[in-house]
Amino acid sequence: MASTRIAAAIHLPRRARGSALNGRAGRYCGVVQSSSRPSYSIDRLWPDPATGLALDEAFGDIALPPAPAGRPLVGVNMVTSIDGRAQLAGTSERLSGRVDRELMQHYRAAYDAIASGVGTLRADDFYSHLPRAAADQRVAAGRTAQPLAVLIAGGGRVPTDRRFFAYDDQPRALAVGTSSPYAATPLPGVEMWVAPTVIPQPAWLLERIAAAGCASVLLEGGPHLNAAFLAEGLIDELYWTVGARLVGTNALPMIAPIPGGSPWAEHPREGELISVHRSGAELFVRYRFGRIG
Repeated sequence: MASTRIAAAIHLPRRARGSALNGRAGRYCGVVQSSSRPSYSIDRLWPDPATGLALDEAFGDIALPPAPAGRPLVGVNMVTSIDGRAQLAGTSERLSGRVDRELMQHYRAAYDAIASGVGTLRADDFYSHLPRAAADQRVAAGRTAQPLAVLIAGGGRVPTDRRFFAYDDQPRALAVGTSSPYAATPLPGVEMWVAPTVIPQPAWLLERIAAAGCASVLLEGGPHLNAAFLAEGLIDELYWTVGARLVGTNALPMIAPIPGGSPWAEHPREGELISVHRSGAELFVRYRFGRIG
């Protein structure tokens, strides 16, 4: 069943290697805004309400909780419309504004690895290379400049002309299944992770991410990949941007329906609200999910 979930994920859209899995919380101290970058006004609605904050002031001290025992911390970063759709005309690009795209750099800089399915790469030209200011602050904190970029594929071809492959200063890994053409012929400049299954599975992916020295990974879609991790109880944090748009389509939500039925249908995962921010008409919400069992 899990193979079906991730198979769908890789066909449908949306290092700095950190501390080992030692239970320490991670902290990121913000991306310094240069004078050439636009300034955005952020309102913190909860906790400790405040208005007119700069982006770095509002999100410049992102503290991650300790990683669960034996695996990396897993965050999910997604945007949806007001009516809950994660795609507009097959991509997430037009669901939110510039503030959300700037905020993504703060989230990414806090994590050791950034992962996405190949469908997101095809739809959105996904890449997670950090700008100079964020990279410099990671180095100042004793971390490598760039997070590990992980692309999750199955057995099909990968579009190697995308920006994911353009940044040689960022460590990159391509996770594929046993039937992938890249299992026998690896791509240059990319570490190849070949799963023992046709489709890489969440637990196996986390093992490989941990072996790469990463204590945290941020998933950025698509909805089926998110569903595969939820099905296994492997989502710890959610960063949700609510774009001020109604679309009224049958596009996927941020987490697709789990094939065969959700294990959480009768007893849902309970989230703890960590923060709520606003810029203009857009909302930025952070939830945390406790340990299972």
